[in-house]
Amino acid sequence: MEKITILHTNDIHSHLENWPKIRRFLQSEKIKLEKQNQTVLTFDIGDAIDRVHPLSEATNGKANIELMNAVEYDAATIGNNEGIGNSRSQLQHLYDNAKFDIILDNVIDEEANSRPSWAKEYKIMETAVGTKIGIIALTAPFPMTYEMNGWESNQIDTVLPSLLKKIAGKVDIIILLSHLGLPVDRKVAVKYPQIDIILGSHTHHLLKSGEKANESLLAAAGKWGMYVGEVAIELENHKIRKEVAKVIETESLAEVISDQDEIAEYRLRGEKILTSEVVAKLPEDLEASWTKNSALMQTSLKAIEAGTKTDIAMLNGGLFLKNLQKGFVTKNDLHQTLPHPMRVITAKLTGYNLWRLVQEIKKNRSFLKKFPIKGMGFRGQLFGEVVIDGLVEQENGDLIYHNEKIDFDAYYTIATVDHFMYIPFFPTIEITGEISINGKKFLRDYVGDYLKLEFSV
Repeated sequence: MEKITILHTNDIHSHLENWPKIRRFLQSEKIKLEKQNQTVLTFDIGDAIDRVHPLSEATNGKANIELMNAVEYDAATIGNNEGIGNSRSQLQHLYDNAKFDIILDNVIDEEANSRPSWAKEYKIMETAVGTKIGIIALTAPFPMTYEMNGWESNQIDTVLPSLLKKIAGKVDIIILLSHLGLPVDRKVAVKYPQIDIILGSHTHHLLKSGEKANESLLAAAGKWGMYVGEVAIELENHKIRKEVAKVIETESLAEVISDQDEIAEYRLRGEKILTSEVVAKLPEDLEASWTKNSALMQTSLKAIEAGTKTDIAMLNGGLFLKNLQKGFVTKNDLHQTLPHPMRVITAKLTGYNLWRLVQEIKKNRSFLKKFPIKGMGFRGQLFGEVVIDGLVEQENGDLIYHNEKIDFDAYYTIATVDHFMYIPFFPTIEITGEISINGKKFLRDYVGDYLKLEFSV
């Protein structure tokens, strides 16, 4: 009887407060199981990196890769935070020093018209007794956001049939590293029963004992490094006879005296790098507010208007987590104020659809002011007040732009953040807008550029 154990992590999102325990567990568990003559495979299923952490921001995620190297992962795939949370150049060089393989089959480098140089189509691993394990990987396809940086993201059914055909007959077991989300994983299991194990992520689902879907075992370890996943497999003649999935709660793992110092050092190292870069010198405080218009809101609206050459902009108050204080403003200040990995977009709308967007804002405003929200790029607590600049609504409902009533048949361009495309409250933007995304800068970069021009050091 051959035994293989798979250790897996997913959606850590730079929650490095959990990393010392995770690292020790993965290292010690591998040593223990290998002493029992087991094959041990270790994988990460994406979104290991999140720029909300200052060290990830300061090093463009490379510090996270250094930490992962210590674990000796056998392979990893990318999540949307790696794939679209980085500029093209940052992603091109993210894995320069990685000591593990990146597996990915549904992203293409449009410039080279081939798979990215940093990714492998698949990986075949062979155990000591000759069992061959095929590792394949897919990430959530977001065509518009990948496209902005010169990547083409393909749908699952476009790539998976040919990939499975390519490795058929070469392997005994197929493992899918899936940053697709649980609903998609279930569909994949039904449609592609030749996949034995699907290690999942993206939707932050926790499958404490796994889940059997058709012929596939689904496993996933939640989010933020709160759990580590483990799948134990028993084989006879290179065929799976038994498979058991479980998770280990990170909080239950032993802490050592140096853990808190290590965790603090990660943050301090990132903040030190960011603090060394001075952006501007403010003559007075720029105060923020979640529930009303504010000086920082007005400055940020003007910043994205200037950066996109538009005259209309909208943002939500919950984006601003701190005031910007009078005096020197550093990249660390901007990161603490606006930690969200959000891109700035422009949406070209007819006058009628612009009017309809304003009605959506009015309808949702009081609800959103105190609405708690997480994910989809948002790293704050409450959505907050929605503020729109460049338009004035009169008592009779007419919208005024540049002292004239808007023309329902004319076109207008509004600047905002990509977050507004994903939330369900303003569908007009996504449904009717002609959208352009800037893939090189985040919202905080636009604000920093504007402050640099207005209040140079």
